[in-house]
Amino acid sequence: MIKPSTDLELVHRFTTGEGANAGTTLLLLHGTGGDENDLVPLGESLLPGAAILSPRGAVSERGAPRFFKRLAEGVFDLEDLALRTQQLIRFVNGAVEKYEIDSAKLIAVGFSNGANIAASVLLTGPTLFSAAILFRAMVPFEPRTPAKLPGTPVLLSSGEWDPIATPEQARRLQSLLTTAGAVATINFFNAGHEITNDDVLDAAHFIAALT
Repeated sequence: MIKPSTDLELVHRFTTGEGANAGTTLLLLHGTGGDENDLVPLGESLLPGAAILSPRGAVSERGAPRFFKRLAEGVFDLEDLALRTQQLIRFVNGAVEKYEIDSAKLIAVGFSNGANIAASVLLTGPTLFSAAILFRAMVPFEPRTPAKLPGTPVLLSSGEWDPIATPEQARRLQSLLTTAGAVATINFFNAGHEITNDDVLDAAHFIAALT
């Protein structure tokens, strides 16, 4: 059952799971210009039957929803990022309680801006996700001290020709996550700043190994 809602600070939709994967919840975090419906088909293909929690970013950039402000392409408003990271953490904690989500089976799936806010949550700590899949992510900020992510599986799905979330950015993010204790895997695809079929197949295999 789909439950659109405006409470918990962020507009969102929640779909209860069914079948063998009902106990796992995918937290879907859209890219710039997306909304709470944008990544639902992706989530359904990654793990059919999983519950889906999908918020809409609260920031508007010329009418395009985002999860945090930026000053220019690839230049983030770090003050707003910190505030919005805490907002997302509160939202997830509230949703876990409201929808009775098993936090031990909560997998973040983010694309672009959504992947960056997920990375910010991971680097802020403490562990909020059981695992994360970050499509076209870059370093959101350089943490002063490493977060504590002991054994948290993270897949970085990156494009070899991505002009925004460059391979160098992806490798730096992998290094930061690894330093924090995460098991961070990075795979590069012959693509730019978009999700390809190869990305989806690889991410589905990653999730299958977890569930």
